[in-house]
Amino acid sequence: MTNIISREIQLVSRPNGMPTAANFTIAQTQIKPLQDGQILVRNLYLSVDPYMRGRMNEGKSYVPPFELGKALEGGAVGEVIESRAQEFKPGDVVTSNFGWREYFTAAPKELHPVNREVQPLSVYLGALGMTGMTAWVGLNLVDVKAGDTIFISGAAGAVGNVAGQLAKLRGCHVIGSAGSAEKVKFLLEECGFDRAFNYNSGPVLEQLNQAAPDGIDVYFDNVGGETLQAALSALRVHGRIIACGSISGYNKPQPGPNNLFNMIGKRLTMKGLLVRDWLDRQGEFEQEVGGYFQAGKLKSQETVVVGIDQAVGAFIGLFEGKNLGKMVVKLD
Repeated sequence: MTNIISREIQLVSRPNGMPTAANFTIAQTQIKPLQDGQILVRNLYLSVDPYMRGRMNEGKSYVPPFELGKALEGGAVGEVIESRAQEFKPGDVVTSNFGWREYFTAAPKELHPVNREVQPLSVYLGALGMTGMTAWVGLNLVDVKAGDTIFISGAAGAVGNVAGQLAKLRGCHVIGSAGSAEKVKFLLEECGFDRAFNYNSGPVLEQLNQAAPDGIDVYFDNVGGETLQAALSALRVHGRIIACGSISGYNKPQPGPNNLFNMIGKRLTMKGLLVRDWLDRQGEFEQEVGGYFQAGKLKSQETVVVGIDQAVGAFIGLFEGKNLGKMVVKLD
């Protein structure tokens, strides 16, 4: 292996509210020679995810905080360049959590093999990756079934659009909210949602009641805040809530719903979701959802930016509604 200089994105200060470019820097590091049992990987695509905002805060959460002056971690799909481990050979394509850098070395247990014939390979960060699996897990978590009316917030995002498509495949009536007319059109025309509305066009509860005058059975929550409060009003007796994300409060804390009494009166169920708790079922997910994708029953929508120097802007863009589907960075 010749000397390889790899660029990486590092966190240099912790954001106060909305992250800015000043919180990050692009650094260079030299890749050390491979040791026995190691693999050298060149990343092809990096995953850009809202949950990373929580790891930029100091203090322990459900995941450890990012360290200042160290490369950020995140999902990535890459190609094996050199291997000194029998499990992988040059040319293999793998996913890992070593994102936000161009090259890295890893042990076999830190890599997950994928089929390079499935294109684009970035789909392994979206519909066939952790965001797609999050959608799949959420539906299984509360036993979403045929005949259910399900409302999905953040529906044009990476998790939301897959959750809606999978719910349609299960025979559900699917309603989604998104932040622009373009995204609403995408949900209706590309993802097959039955109803969709722009949450910027009026009060969420009014629009949800128009879309589901008889109420909803399931709420897939990616947003929290006002939308969670609206869903608590719209849910029927014995309704279920999938607590997946709360992006409205990631940069500025939001007050909790003032109608939580509905949990009691309607005998609602609300379950939190971390996809890492379900990794023992990743093979089942890949078989089912991968089959839908290869059969053309599941569409993968991506917003792709090019170059590691554009990764920070792509991340900030998540909180400005600039992504349609999964946000990924293609390394040049």
